[in-house]
Parts: sequence; C-alpha cells; structure tokens
Amino acid sequence: MDILANLSLGFSTAFGLANLFYCFIGVVLGTLIGVLPGLGPVATIAMLLPITFNFEPVTALIMLAGIFYGAQYGGSTTAILVNLPGEASSVITALDGYAMARNGQAGKALATAAIGSFIAGTIATFLIALFAPPLAEMAMQFGPAEYFSLLVMGLIVSIILAHGSLLHAIGMILLGLLLGIIGTDVNSGAERFTFGAPWLADGIGFVVLAMGMYGVGEIVNNLEKKETRDVMLKHVSGLRLSWAEFKQILPSILRGTGIGSFLGILPGGGAVLSSFAAYAVEKKLSKNPIPFGEGAIEGVAGPESANNAGAQTSFIPMLTLGIPSNPTMAIMIGAMMIHSIQPGPAVLTEQPALFWGLIVSMWIGNFFLIVLNLPLIGMWVKLITAPYHLMYPVILVFCAIGVISINNTEWDVFMMAAFGLIGYIFGKLECEPAPMLLGFILGPMMEEYLRRALLMSSGDATVFFTRPLSATMLAFAAIALVVVLLPSISKKREETFKE
Repeated sequence: MDILANLSLGFSTAFGLANLFYCFIGVVLGTLIGVLPGLGPVATIAMLLPITFNFEPVTALIMLAGIFYGAQYGGSTTAILVNLPGEASSVITALDGYAMARNGQAGKALATAAIGSFIAGTIATFLIALFAPPLAEMAMQFGPAEYFSLLVMGLIVSIILAHGSLLHAIGMILLGLLLGIIGTDVNSGAERFTFGAPWLADGIGFVVLAMGMYGVGEIVNNLEKKETRDVMLKHVSGLRLSWAEFKQILPSILRGTGIGSFLGILPGGGAVLSSFAAYAVEKKLSKNPIPFGEGAIEGVAGPESANNAGAQTSFIPMLTLGIPSNPTMAIMIGAMMIHSIQPGPAVLTEQPALFWGLIVSMWIGNFFLIVLNLPLIGMWVKLITAPYHLMYPVILVFCAIGVISINNTEWDVFMMAAFGLIGYIFGKLECEPAPMLLGFILGPMMEEYLRRALLMSSGDATVFFTRPLSATMLAFAAIALVVVLLPSISKKREETFKE
C-alpha cells in the first residue's frame, strides 16, 4: 500500500501544470538533441542549468531528466534514416535500423524503436519505484567509511566499463580526481593548486568542465568530419506494426529491458553498454531468417529497449545514494546541489514530492515521446539535413552564455574553451572523458567521507577494513581491478569494445 500512496503523491506532483509543461519541453529538447549529432545530453543539460535557477527544484529536475531519456529516443531516428547515430547508445541500432530503411521498412524500424522505448521506459519506471525506497533505507545505515568504500568501488567499476584502454581510463579517473580538489579547502581554508589565480579559488565549475569536454570538444571534432546526411526517405510511412511483428519483437524488448535495467545502475554502464549487450544477446538467441546487420527487426528492438531502460534506471543510485552512474547523472547531482538539495537517501524522506514526482514524470515523458514523435517524423527528417556549419556557431554562443551566467566571469568562458581543446585532444588519443567527469564529481565527496571516517576513528585507517560492509566493497573493487588487469582479459575486453 505504501507504494500506491507514494505513486499517488508522485502523480499529484507530476500532473501540476508547470511540471507537465516542462516535462514536455524536456522530452522535445531531448529528441532534438538526439536527432542533431554534435551536442549530446550532457552538454545540453549543463548549458540549460542556469535557466532553471528560478524553477521549483522538482520542475527543474523533471525537465532535465526529460532531456536525457528523450535524447535516447531521438538518437535512433538519425541512426535509422541516415546511418548517423545521434547518440552513442544508438550506434548499434544503425546496423539493422538503416538496413531496414534501405529495404523500404524505415517506418517499421522507427515504430519498433518507439514501442520498445515506451515499454522499456514504463517497466524501468516501475522498477525505480519498487527498488529505490529499500535501497535508500539501506543507505541510511551507511557511515562515512561505507560511503567512501562505495565511491571507490564505483570509480573502479567505471574504469572497467569504460571504452578503450584500461590505462587511459585509469589516467582519466586520476585527472578528474586532481581537478576536483582545485580550490579552497573547506576545512583548513587553504587554497590548493590555484597557483595564485583568484578565479580558481572556488574551484573549477562542473558546468564549465562538462560543457568544454562534451560541448566545445565535440563541436571541434564534428567540424573535421566530412560525413553526409543523405536521408534514406524524405517521407516515412508504414509507422505501424502488425500483431505478428509485435509478438516477434516483444521477447527482444523484454530481454533488452532486463539487461538495460541492470546495467543502468552500474557506474559507467548506462545506456551505451546496455544497447551493445542487448544486441549481442539478441544475435545469439535470434531465430530470424534475416541475418543481423541486414535488417533484423530484433536488432532494433533489443538495443533501443535496453538504452532507454538503462538511461532511466541510472537514476536509482543517483537518487538513493547520491552516486552518479554516468556523466549525465553527475550533472543531475550538480543541478540538485544548485537547488540546495543534498543528493542521497535523505531525499526520499525529506523531499518525497520531488522524489516521486520525478519518477512518475518519467512515465509521462515516455508517453509524450511515443504520442508526439512518430507524427513529427517529417519535421525531424528536415532537421537532420540542416548543415552543421550553420548550427555550431549558435551552439557555441549558447554554451558561452550558459557558462558566463553562472558566476558572471569571463574566466569561465576561457576555461571552457581550454577544456574544449583538451577534450578534442583526448578524443584523438582515444581517452574517453566520462571517467574524468565521474572522478571530478566523486573526488570531493570521497575526500569528505575519508576525513569524516578518520575523524570518527581518531585517525585509525583500519576502520575501512574492520567494518564488514566497507571491507566487502573494497575487496570487491580490488578483486575486480586485478582480474580485469590480467593480460588475457584486458586484451579481450579492449577487442570487445572496438567491435
């Protein structure tokens, strides 16, 4: 009965006129960002944070969340029609989605993506409502030592699940940790690594870092690409599936939802890993006579369901533990802090309307996506063909306005540009920026819990190993890191991500 009462509170909050309106705005913006490669939800959410300062906290989070899961849907449109994934999580969708479009089945591919995303989103929302409260209740028993060990485990798992070289991932995590401690130490008041620069006294803003690495860096990277955006069909029809086709894709949707729901909770997992894992499973289990990569409908249903489920269940550790499982969740934590909300288990007890309103809004947002986006396919097709050289100056202007509006200092714009250059260089070196951003967000939190644990134990560092839960998490992190560093496993892992 508690869950019914909680969902009732969530519906009453989410169905407020302002919340409905901004949920709609969020999913439409998210779809737009997904359709137009080059910006992505991380930079978009960071860019729009300043305009949410005067919003109610729940309204701001509902809109920003809508951008995130809306982008997962929009990315599939370009993947199917142009063979150019708008989102990284839609890369695998392009294999069979574009093949279906070439075979005259673009409408069926788009309908499959929409139906799979809606079913997965609905189930994932229910799972959040079901598992988040007990997880938050368990987290209330955590002390500083347990939180420190949990954060260490989260960073280790994000290293393991990062794309490419393990050495690169470890280096990016360490760089993020170093960047996170720049500024004034809240305990001693001493400035650390500021080199006498007054604009660094308050540290580096996560919006500046995220917008530089993901916004400016991605723009520069896209400008040197010569890809064309020739849309397979100017007019898409046949946006309905027969009952036989629906029964064919339903098992794939459910399997993808299960995979995405689990992997979305893991740090570094989320929508991208979920879609790749779902595709691999469907390829092994499929009985479709059409080979995968040549237009198998399961190759669209499984990954699209997985990436949507993974996107939504990634809210579970963010809301209940205050731990971001991906860069977008790190930005969401920043948004909560801006609105004076401390992420973690206390949100459920101190801000129940916000917690349950956000959860219910995800179902409403998924409903908006399936009702609005299929009829709007024609508009998305026109936007896909927009020349990128006309869009990037507008994106840069909005990035600059968004950054300078936070602290009203031009130094933030210069730092954003610098991080944009660094992001471009890291891209050339195949260093994924996600581990760095997670290290940047989690580093100060780790330091704070480390200090609290040592203060409570009178400086005895063995507290991390004598408390059973803390010791278990540290042991798991150490074993996982050692295993993945074994030469045979490390080589196979890198080959898997390259495929």
